[in-house]
Amino acid sequence: MPKMKTKSGAKKRFKLTASGKVKAGQSGKQHGMIKRSNDQIRNLRGTKVLKNCDAKRIKKSFLPNG
Repeated sequence: MPKMKTKSGAKKRFKLTASGKVKAGQSGKQHGMIKRSNDQIRNLRGTKVLKNCDAKRIKKSFLPNG
């Protein structure tokens, strides 16, 4: 049986915390900033922890060794 490989796109987009949760960058900051309020832009900085249903799918499909 061949080894399971991590998807290289997922390596760049997701990180695992020490407790096994999945961190990802915030969405909604690529373009169209003029429509968004300054408060919204400020709140979209940095990373967030994904919800459990999404994290389970990411870990199973894309980060099998994580």
